[in-house]
Order: sequence, then structure tokens, then C-alpha cells
Amino acid sequence: MPAVLFYVQHLLGIGHLTRARAICEALAVAGCDVHLVAGGRPFAAGLPCGVRMIQLPPIHVADAAMKPLLDGEGKPIDDAYREQRRNQLLAAFESITPAAVVFETFPFGRRALHFELLPLLERIATARPRPLVVASVRDILQRRRNPERERETLELARRAFDAVLVHGDPRFIRLDETFPLASELGIPVCYTGFVAASEAAKPAADGERSEIVVSGGGGAVGFELMRGALAARSLSHTGSARWRLLVGTNASDAELEILSRDAVKGVIVERARTDFPALLARASVSVSQAGYNTVLDAVRSGARPVLVPFAEHGETEQRTRANRLRELDLAIVIDGLETLGADLASAIDAAAAKKDWGEWNFDCDGAARSAAIIMDMLERKSAPTSAGVGIPDRAERA
Repeated sequence: MPAVLFYVQHLLGIGHLTRARAICEALAVAGCDVHLVAGGRPFAAGLPCGVRMIQLPPIHVADAAMKPLLDGEGKPIDDAYREQRRNQLLAAFESITPAAVVFETFPFGRRALHFELLPLLERIATARPRPLVVASVRDILQRRRNPERERETLELARRAFDAVLVHGDPRFIRLDETFPLASELGIPVCYTGFVAASEAAKPAADGERSEIVVSGGGGAVGFELMRGALAARSLSHTGSARWRLLVGTNASDAELEILSRDAVKGVIVERARTDFPALLARASVSVSQAGYNTVLDAVRSGARPVLVPFAEHGETEQRTRANRLRELDLAIVIDGLETLGADLASAIDAAAAKKDWGEWNFDCDGAARSAAIIMDMLERKSAPTSAGVGIPDRAERA
């Protein structure tokens, strides 16, 4: 049973952790001894099935500026805290002696965590046998404005990694569209399909759909969207329907209290729910940001998606995804929060009235496919006649 160490650091929302948990569970099903090393704040959910969790001293950020890095008590981390995390991460590697190490996002992000990630890569390079090293990235990367940073990422990937798993479908978007140097990687780039963290609920018939579901995702940046939804309800033709506002798990209790206080009759305000896919399957319109997991839930539910992509502090990922969905006629997109009440009401009305939509026909078996690719690479690596890792079926060079 090959051991796999899977490193994930979620800083603001929980999307990275949610995707990592799904892949780790698939690896466990495939027969791996999986150890998920998590560096963010503990997530109040059950342990991944068949997966051992290792919690590092937590790090998070307060907003999308992504700095400073904060500890579990909300204080900026210091060198002693960095050393504690680094030592625990290296100790985990020594105790597990993994056949494969998977880094979520890194080296295409998480530069602020280089203090622990680069020492781990150095230790991996000296291990005998050296484990397989894989990068696990979502469909769309954050575009960097500094070309030198992208060149540094390229060189690190070429030097220390064996493959990149892209959790998307190249028919939707290709890696080189958000990482222009992808053609120079020189290692396998494998498109796994999207990693759906939950099963899609059976969509209800149009006549059985009534609610407007507004979701803030798992992050702490959806408060303004919720406030905009409360303002939009009185302006929308769907105002007589029940509106359900699902506040993100990382939003503060104070924000939840404000929204609950301002909600009028016919509006339900509550924390995000585990039956979110089932709620969407009965919803007429889904209103959300354009994060990876939320979009997957929305487009598979049959609800009509209205997207308000998060684009503050130079963020490009959600806007890129939302624009691609708009091009495919799979969503109505609002750009900006300045007049969100009126614009959101108009977008919801347009979505509710729209009859013809594009078809979502992209691969969503990404967790199982990721596990299969890693297992295939491990088998090729251990084969006596193997000359290298090789490129599994459905892999493509970016």
C-alpha cells in the first residue's frame, strides 16, 4: 500500500481543502495510505473517509489582500511559528516516508509558505528512493503581474516536480491561458476533469423550482453579496418567492446577525448547509460568486446561475471562470459591486425568464481520475524497466 502525503493550505475560503479532501478520499479508495497535511484553520466537518489528518499550527488571512499571515488567534505569525510549522511538516515526511507527495496549488501559488515548502522539497530531493512529486491545481490560476515570478514558478516546477494535475477540462479552459509559460514545463500536464466534492442532486422539474438561493461560499468575503441580495429582493420580480441566503462558514457571527436583522419576511438567513446541492436542485435561480466548488454545484443543479465574481485586490481567477461560463451561455454575470442591488435584481429576473441555456458537458470525475493518474505514475516509476514516470492516458502537454 503506497503512502501518499498530500499538502494543502487554505487561507481564506475552504475550496482548496474541499477539493483536497475529495482527492484524498479517492486515493484511499484506490488503495493508498493517505496522509492529508492541512495548514489552515480546522474545518468543522468529519474526517475524510480512510484518510489520516495531520493538522499543522493553523495559518489564515483576514481578507483577499492575503497578508499578513495570521495564526489561530488572529495574530501575525513570527519566525518561531514558522519554524514550528516547518519542523512539524518535515517530521511528518520522515514518519510517513511517502511514495508520492502532492502539493495543492504549489508551486503555482503559496509563495508566502516558501519558508516550509522549499525545505520540504530539499528533503524530498535527498530521499532514497525519491518520492513522486505532483502539483495539484484548479482549472484557473491567479494571473501574476510580475513575469519574473512566473519564470521562478516555471523553473521550480521543472526542477522539483514530476507532473502537474489540472483539475479541469481542457475544452473549458487550458492551463496556458492562465499560466503562459505552460508550454515550457517539460513535465506531464494531466487534465483530470473537475473535482466535484459532492454528488449532484437530481434536478427538480422547472415547475417544482421556487427558491432563490444566494450563497456566500466557504470564504469570508461574501458579506457584500448578501447585503446586495437583501437590497435586490424588493426590486426583483421574483420578490414574492422565498429567498434563502447561505452565509459562508468563515463569515463572522456579527455579519450573520446583521443579515438576520435586516432580512424581511420571506427571506431565510442561515449558515451554509451540507445539503447545498439538494437546495440548488430545487432552486429557480442560484446567486453566488464564481469560486470553483460553488460553480460546479450550480451548473450541475439545473438552477439558473447568476455569478458575481470576486475581483478585489487584483484577483483574476473568479472573473476568468465567470467570463468563460458567460461565453458558453451557462451563466449571467455581474461585474462589480457598486450598484449590486439594482443590477442583481435585473440579473435574477433575466435568469428566471431565460429559456435557452448552454449545456454543461465537461468531465467531473476529477477526484477518481486524479487518484488513477497518481497510481499509474507510481506503478510506472516502480516498474523495473521504467525509464521514468511517463504520461498516463488522457494526459496532455500544456
